Amino acid sequence: MQKETEIDIDQIETDEWMSAFADTYRTHGPERAAFLLRALQQKAVDDGVALPAAVTTPYRNTIPVSREIKMPGDLFMERRIRSLIRWNAMAMVARANKASEGIGGHIASFSSAATLYDVGFNYFFRGQEGDQPGDLVFFQGHSAPGMYARSFLEGRLSEDQLNNFRREVDGNGLSSYPHPWLMPDYWQFPTVSMGLGPIQAIYQAHVMRYLSARDMVARGDRKVWAFLGDGETDEPESLGAIALAGRENLENLIFVVNCNLQRLDGPVRGNGKIIQELEGVFRGAGWNVIKVIWGRHWDALLEKDKTGLLAKRMDEVCDGELQNYKFNGGAYTREHFFGKYPELLELVADMTDEQIMYLNRGGHDPYKVYAAYAEAVAHKGQPTVILAQTVKGYGLGASGEAANDTHSIKKLDIESLRSFRDRFGIPVADDQLESLPFYKPPADSPEMAYLRRRREALGGPLPARNNTLQPLPAPPLEAFAKQLESSGEREISTTMAFVRVLANLIKDKQIGPRVVPIVPDEARTFGMEGMFRQLGIYSSAGQQYVPHDRDQIMYYKEDKKGVILEEGINEAGAMSAWIALATAYSTSSCPMIPFYIFYSMFGFQRIGDLAWAAGDSQARGFLIGATAGRTTLNGEGLQHQDGHSHLLANTIPNCRSYDPAYSYELAVIVRDGVERMFENGENCFYYITTMNENYAHPALPEGDRDAVAEGIIRGGYLFEKGGNGKLRVQLMGSGTILNEVREAAKILKRDYQVSADIWSLTSVNQLTRDGQAAARWNLLHPGEPAKRSYLAEQLDGHDGPVVIATDYMKNHGEQLRAFIDRPLHVLGTDGYGRSDSREALRSFFEVDRRYIVVAALRQLADSGEIDMAVVVKALKKLAIDADKIDPLQA
Repeated sequence: MQKETEIDIDQIETDEWMSAFADTYRTHGPERAAFLLRALQQKAVDDGVALPAAVTTPYRNTIPVSREIKMPGDLFMERRIRSLIRWNAMAMVARANKASEGIGGHIASFSSAATLYDVGFNYFFRGQEGDQPGDLVFFQGHSAPGMYARSFLEGRLSEDQLNNFRREVDGNGLSSYPHPWLMPDYWQFPTVSMGLGPIQAIYQAHVMRYLSARDMVARGDRKVWAFLGDGETDEPESLGAIALAGRENLENLIFVVNCNLQRLDGPVRGNGKIIQELEGVFRGAGWNVIKVIWGRHWDALLEKDKTGLLAKRMDEVCDGELQNYKFNGGAYTREHFFGKYPELLELVADMTDEQIMYLNRGGHDPYKVYAAYAEAVAHKGQPTVILAQTVKGYGLGASGEAANDTHSIKKLDIESLRSFRDRFGIPVADDQLESLPFYKPPADSPEMAYLRRRREALGGPLPARNNTLQPLPAPPLEAFAKQLESSGEREISTTMAFVRVLANLIKDKQIGPRVVPIVPDEARTFGMEGMFRQLGIYSSAGQQYVPHDRDQIMYYKEDKKGVILEEGINEAGAMSAWIALATAYSTSSCPMIPFYIFYSMFGFQRIGDLAWAAGDSQARGFLIGATAGRTTLNGEGLQHQDGHSHLLANTIPNCRSYDPAYSYELAVIVRDGVERMFENGENCFYYITTMNENYAHPALPEGDRDAVAEGIIRGGYLFEKGGNGKLRVQLMGSGTILNEVREAAKILKRDYQVSADIWSLTSVNQLTRDGQAAARWNLLHPGEPAKRSYLAEQLDGHDGPVVIATDYMKNHGEQLRAFIDRPLHVLGTDGYGRSDSREALRSFFEVDRRYIVVAALRQLADSGEIDMAVVVKALKKLAIDADKIDPLQA
């Protein structure tokens, strides 16, 4: 039922308003017309007239026919090439599943987006030309087969590689989706984890402008393109950062949303209109929105319709019905779309059902797509989103065009293959159809010549990834002299020690300008406010206000050339900015050294999927999990206290994670990271936890400093040798708990005559990986002398059982059990955190010095070296309640 406000009660008055507006548009142009509309809107607001909650335009193409920029190329040749790409993409997926049932792959997504990509490849996506970096393109993950099919025609991929789609183990296959780790010269970004492509694209554009503002890399008219599906926009990451793009006027960013109206199981908005919904969201965030809904075959009908009913019907119909029209064909469309109004039936009376069926959607019309891309590229002052309506499974016919299950189609039957071949004019005979042959014209054919010319004109092939190493020299360890010294009586936290290490790097004349601190919104928490004035906080607008603390030394300074990236309370955004900088060596031939400092609890746990993408992207940089530890961050409670981030970090194969206790350990680790990643070009990144507990820091031990440094980097070293007593234990700890270990050693010596060697475990994860590598080698080389883990070798000559204590879950330390050939007891912080003093928390989680002492004594008792009664007395003496609740159950 129509609302009263939608009923025209005075058609004559309406016509007068419309005529006046049309006259203004014709006489003074669109700018004047837009001004009048804004003025009218303001008047309505002033007078209290209710306006629509979201600003959307009618369900038509944004660019009128009269304003379309004409596509300059050879439409016939481009359609021919596009058809060959469609066929080879389909054949590749179908052949893979024929050879190995269920190996997977997707046909329908690319079939809907082929024109969107084709126009980009032919006219807009620029490759790298000499020293000029090319565009960055985030390809939709499920469309990967189409990119491979194009590269096959270009001669970049062989038929053998296409035959090995999704067969990567032997090294000659093609990855299922865009994976730079597996195809390091080809894919730029991993995108198939829904939502991660869009948010990373936004921050790549953001960082591109940041680097340009700092005169690191000239931006010019370089673009970031992000292709995504309409269903993907339901992911929070897809739309969660679009306001940043609008606020920063990222005119170098273009989203192309393939609105095929379907997700994996069915319609995206069956009862509504996803394009209209997205238009309102993006307009509200300050984006330029271009809708490409209807193909040029509709233009004549719209021109012919004098009643306005066709436009009205376009506005009325919901997405579920639009899907039905393509699935059920021309007769159904005639009856259910045009049939609602007799005038519309008359409008298409001279059209056949087949002609109605092929009234094309805008995303399949190269002319419409070209006009949209051309306008997007030329647009200034805003990011642009192109909402292009397509049909999922386009060209698959009865096998899946617009069907709910089309996303899962991996192969076609013979009739569907024949239909596909005929529709796209592929020169494959009937008796060859079942074998699904790839088709590639001769190298000197017009098609191949045209294909090569288009890419040569745009600077070379895409996708393509630059792996050229531009080495940055790591400073010598002596550059961190202050961190290598004892802090004396002064107590500091490792978070503060890190800030000092960072300050040293920033001062380095060779690499200092490459160092970028990134924080969400807690620089003051981490003691970094001193860098505000020194480095400035990057803002694309500069600082257009006078900060109230301007007269203070550490005032809040925003600057167009600021170095610090402060991304607000937005861990996903800050991580995406870090990834953009950590991959700048590849995307912009400009290696940067990013340090992202965050509350450790809100790191891997919240952005684990992005951290995994960072590993796939071969990101190089440092993640600093500040205020770490389940008992060290004492006052914040359950949702702030981290006892598991190192376990999460260990799930990423090329993430090297460390939990240093002292300044010199931190300096050695950071310096090693700079050398490993930026001087030697190793594809890894570092996760380092730092704590907010203040205590005295010893100096780097004298003697063989190289051996100590090696131990720090490899994951553990002998911090302090115990006495020569008959009873001996090996106590190991990391982070702040190492101080509890040291105190426990004193108690054992003083009260129980037990000598304890103390070991600093800077990286349980690195020691574990080393041990696993040795175990694997031994398994596969039974006829050769066995290798030993680094930890086992270090323990030689150090007798006694082992106790490991960390501020992380027991599983963290338990990883080392396989590589310690003696009794071992692991203490850790399993269970939910809570707010209290550090002393109370360490008692509650059973990781303080008392529990370490009892664990050591129990190990000695179990081995028969002391009487069990000693342990019983120790529990009483140390005031440990043996019946207290298990913290894991509390």
